[in-house]
This record gives sequence, C-alpha cells and structure tokens, in this order.
Amino acid sequence: MPNLSRYRGRPSRGFIRRLAHRRNQWTKVSTRLWRALVTVATVGILAVQAAAQDHQVDLTKESMQDLLNIEITSVSKREQRLSQTASAVFVLTQQDIQRSGATNIPDLLRMVPGLDVAQVNANTWAITARGFNSRFSNELLVLLDGRSLYTPTFDGVFWDVLDVPLEDIDRIEVIRGPGASAWATSAVNGVINIITKKASETPQRFVEALAGNVDQGFATLQYGGSVGKRTSFRAFAKYLNVNHLPSSAGPDGGDGWRDSRMGFRTDTNISPTDTLTFEGDLYRSREGNPSLDITSVGSPAVQTQYEVNLGGGFLQAVWNHTYSERAGISVQASYDEYERNDLLGETRGTSDLTLQHHFGWGDRQDLVWGVEYRYSQSSTVGSLFVALEPADLRTSLFSGFAQDEIAIIPNRLHLTVGTKLERDNYTGFDALPTARLAWTSSTRQTLWAAVTKADRAPASVDEFLRASLGGFAGPSGPTELVLTGNPNVRTEAMVGYEAGYRRSVTEQMSLDFSAYYNRYTRQETTEPGPPFFEATPSQPHVVIPLMFENLMNGETHGFEAALNWQPTPRWTLSSGYAFEQIHMHLSPASQDTDSVGEAEGSTPANSAELRSHVDVAKKVTWDTSAYFVGRLTDPAIASYTRLDTGLTLRWNKKLSLRVVGENLLKSHHKEFVEPTGSAATTLIKRSAYGEWEWKF
Repeated sequence: MPNLSRYRGRPSRGFIRRLAHRRNQWTKVSTRLWRALVTVATVGILAVQAAAQDHQVDLTKESMQDLLNIEITSVSKREQRLSQTASAVFVLTQQDIQRSGATNIPDLLRMVPGLDVAQVNANTWAITARGFNSRFSNELLVLLDGRSLYTPTFDGVFWDVLDVPLEDIDRIEVIRGPGASAWATSAVNGVINIITKKASETPQRFVEALAGNVDQGFATLQYGGSVGKRTSFRAFAKYLNVNHLPSSAGPDGGDGWRDSRMGFRTDTNISPTDTLTFEGDLYRSREGNPSLDITSVGSPAVQTQYEVNLGGGFLQAVWNHTYSERAGISVQASYDEYERNDLLGETRGTSDLTLQHHFGWGDRQDLVWGVEYRYSQSSTVGSLFVALEPADLRTSLFSGFAQDEIAIIPNRLHLTVGTKLERDNYTGFDALPTARLAWTSSTRQTLWAAVTKADRAPASVDEFLRASLGGFAGPSGPTELVLTGNPNVRTEAMVGYEAGYRRSVTEQMSLDFSAYYNRYTRQETTEPGPPFFEATPSQPHVVIPLMFENLMNGETHGFEAALNWQPTPRWTLSSGYAFEQIHMHLSPASQDTDSVGEAEGSTPANSAELRSHVDVAKKVTWDTSAYFVGRLTDPAIASYTRLDTGLTLRWNKKLSLRVVGENLLKSHHKEFVEPTGSAATTLIKRSAYGEWEWKF
C-alpha cells in the first residue's frame, strides 16, 4: 500500500476560489433562507388540504401492510418477511432515504427509534443501540453488503470513512438487540446492515451536486451499463467538503473535512442458478482532528489541533448458487485496508472468507449454517499520548453458526433456535446460543419473544493499550497517570430477553413495539495499580497505572415503539419513541470511580421523533423531521430538539431540485462529549443546502 500520509487531498486553486465564493454567498443568504423555510412550512400546511383536490397526481403508494411484508435478511441470514421476524427490526427503505434530506449515513440512522446517534464534531459521531454510547462504541456491528466494518483495534466503526452514494443504497436493516448468534461477538446491542442496489437497478448515468454553509461542496458522478447480456456494472466518483463547526472557544473548531472516493460494482448472471458480484472502492481524506495530546512525560494533556490524512479501500467478491427456492449456497471473500495518520498512526489490512448454506429440511424446517475465517494485521506508530504495545499485531478469528427455523404450526407459530461458535486470539472459544418464537395469529399481527446470549471479546486496545492521561509534578518528581491494557482481561457477557408486537391496524396505519431486559456481567472497569518508576521515555518519572479489569455488572431495560400513519393519500406520518434505563454496579473489589457514571449517563433515557411527508403538488414534495433527544448526565449534555425540513421539485423523471434546512430551531447546540479526549466537541449549527440531481 502506498504511503498515504503524503497525500494532502488539495483541489485546484480555481476550485478553492469557487468554493470560497460559494461559501460567502451562502453566508449572506442563510438568514433569508431560514425565514423562507418557515414561510414554506406555513404554506405547506395549507397545501395538504389543496392537494386533495388535485386529481392529476399519481396516488399509487404501498399500504402499511405492504411495508411490513418487506423481505429482510439480517435476522436469520436468509430472506424472510419483516412482519414475521422474532426480533426488533427497523428498515430504512429506499423511499425513506430519498425523503430524508440526509447527506451522510449517520444522519440517515437518526430515523431509527432506539438508535442513539450523536454528532461529536464535523467528522466524528457516536452511535449505539440500547445504551453505552461512545465514539468507540464496541457493542454495535455494522455491515456493508454483508462485509463487517468493525476494526479489531477497538471493535467499533470509523464513521468518517463509511460513505457510499446514497442513491445506491437499497435499504438499511437495523436490529436493535443482540445479533451475535448469527453474526459476531461484537453484535451485542445491535446490527446495522447497509445493503446496496444491484448495478442493474441504478441509473446508467447519475450526476449530483450540492452546496451549503456547512456541507460546502458535494458532487457525485456515476456511470453504469451492461457488458453483453449477463453483466451489469456501475462506477462512481464522489467528492465532499464539509466546513468546520464552531467550538465553545471560537468560530473555528478546526474540524473541517474533505474526502475523495471512487468505487464500482459488477453483477454477473453466470447461469440461471449462479450469480457473481464484485465490488470495491478507494478513498483519500483529510480532516481536522482537534484532540487531547501531551508534549512531554509529566505534562498535563492539552487540546491540540491536528490535520489527519486517511486512506484505504476494499475489494469484495460474492458467489451465490441457487439449488431451489428453499436451498442455496453463498461464498464471500473480501480484503479491506486502511491507514489513519492520527496520534495512533495505524495501518491495518483484513482478509475475510465466509461460506453459508441454506436448505429446507422436510416441510417444516429451514436450516442455515456457515463458517467464517478472518485474518487481520496492523502496524502502529503511536505517540506519547496513545500507543499499542507491541506496535505490530496479528489476529485471527474462526467461527461457525447454525440456525433452524421450525414451523410448529405452518404460517402461524415458528421457533428459531441456533448458536454461533467462535474462537479468537485473546479469550479462546465462545458459544452464543439463541431461541426466538414468533406467533402470527393473523395476516395483520405478530407476537414474538426471544432470549439470546451475546459476548464481546476483547479488542487490541483492551489488551495492549498504553494511553497517557496527563502528568503533574509529584513529591518524587514528574508523575504520569497511564491507562494500560490487560492481557488477562475477559470477555464481556450479556444475556438479553426481548418481546415485541407488530400490527397492521388498518391499511393506513401500522404499529411496531418491542421491550427488552438485558443482563450484563464482566463489564470493563479501570482499576489503579501500585506506582512504579520508569526511566524512559524522556526523563525518569513515576507512573501511576490504571488497568482494565472486569469488575462491573448491571442491567438495562426499556422499550421502543414506531407508528406509521397515512391520514390522506398524499400525507404520511412516521413517529417513534424510545425509553431506556441503565443500572450498573461495581464488585466489592473495584476501586473504579468513573465507569458506572459513564455507562449510565452516556445515553438518553428518552428520545422521540416525528417525520412528515406531503405531496404538495404533482411535482413538489415537502418533508419535515423533528427529533427530540433527552439529556445526558456523564458527560453532561442538555436535551435538544432537532428540526429539519426540505422542499423537492421533481422537474421530470430525470431532473430534481431540492432545498433543505437542518437544525433550524437553534443557531447551535452540543450533542456529545467524547470522554477519552480523542475527539474534541464542536457545536452543531443551523445549516442549509441546495441540491441538483440528474438521472439519465
């Protein structure tokens, strides 16, 4: 892999001048645009009534029952209807994505009830399901077309490099709750599976351009077609330029962000029963990364401005063979590589090979089983602030799973039992069983319940981290407080109990409710160790160590509800609410003073949303979303309400124009403070953008 640290990602001077001119224009009109959007909102309310009298508009829409019958694959790794799944699943459809006005995947995920999405700064997010939020959330598994995006360094996701053209996403399936028995140990509290369209399902030519006061410049160019009668393809190039956000100390938080990306996908019908998909991408980014750092041993940690170079890409091939409607086999191979020139300075390459087999056994059983092998190696440079010891690591993981869905009463009562067996470098062998029961008493309603064991195996930082928390002048000379990994740290464990109810109340209304109780054991704490003397690095000093241990237990409980209602053929309302309580406690041997507060206070107890879509006229639609997020207690963040709204003019089937305002209620607000200090918090501010889209 080339040395990506030399990449600067600088566009031409002419392009910079055009962007600067555009930014000045948007600064002048942002206030007027905000006033105009308020006026548009008032006009839109009247338009709902007037639209009912316009008979020229196409009123063809899916009913709420049709939406519940969407085919999903994330729960059992085979296709099944959403209405019959024994899991808390929410699907963001292609229609939801188009209407959202979001410009990135994290903002899309705000639409999922019970998923906590918090923006730290212009290029950093903290995202989790059912508790324990952090920039390095390590209990949520994220997939792109079945490829795991988690990094073994901390078992989490770098959201700043997860980017595909939103036009290419078919749907996003979100499981709230444990999915480890089918996927991996990191799927403790949820699974997000981003599924892209086949190449034949995207426009042959697609151009998108967007500009605003925060999202200063977005552009996507995509070209597709076919090679012969059996292969379809698409290739894209994408660029984004996100302006810096203000900090509490000044107007420039130093977190601006530029990204250039290109990618492709091909789909080949080898035979009537065989398909081959090949896809990949390559990206280069440069982003501001204000974070804590230390200049010398014994000095306190201070806020420092950095410019970080990022780069990487992936290749993936998937072969599917269909034996019959109830049987098939799939083989998936991928390679992913990235480099992040930050304080840790990591380069990592990961290879993955997966085989999965599905077949029907008799009239009442469907079995799915599979095996996976993953090999990953990383090299880090490190710094005085954070390092891994040793700097070079190699890890391997082997796993297998099997699930059997049994139709106790065909089309009515289904029982799914299964387990995942996994072996990793750190803790050895682990078994993760599940049992799920779904009762479909009629075509309109389903009751379900589940019990699942899910574990989180240690990541590299859990065993090999050395992080300086700052220093001071002690009685014996310079003294440094250091957080270190523990080679003997154990797997964190959880047993989850869930139940839910789905109902199509009428053709125009559907309800989805889920409740849960999770029991956690062996959760990580930071425990003090005896001080010792260290001669290097730099000057001799005393070290006060803090080490990871497994001395915290606890529970979470809560519920999520989603209601979809179509009061008129032209007006659709979607609402959601989530409630959660977290109770953690330490074992008598623990001396930790922070972990309980951080675990209980990093996620809001209450969150809610309301989204509205109105067909104002034949070519005009109006979308509005309001999100309420309750307060956080550790670190303390006030509750806030986010309001987004946008008007879309579809000039014809090929050309559309859109104007969107985001975070309209306040000039700025704070959403999350990362307790590790690895990313500084900036203020999320009111913004607006205009977008032009052409499909041809």
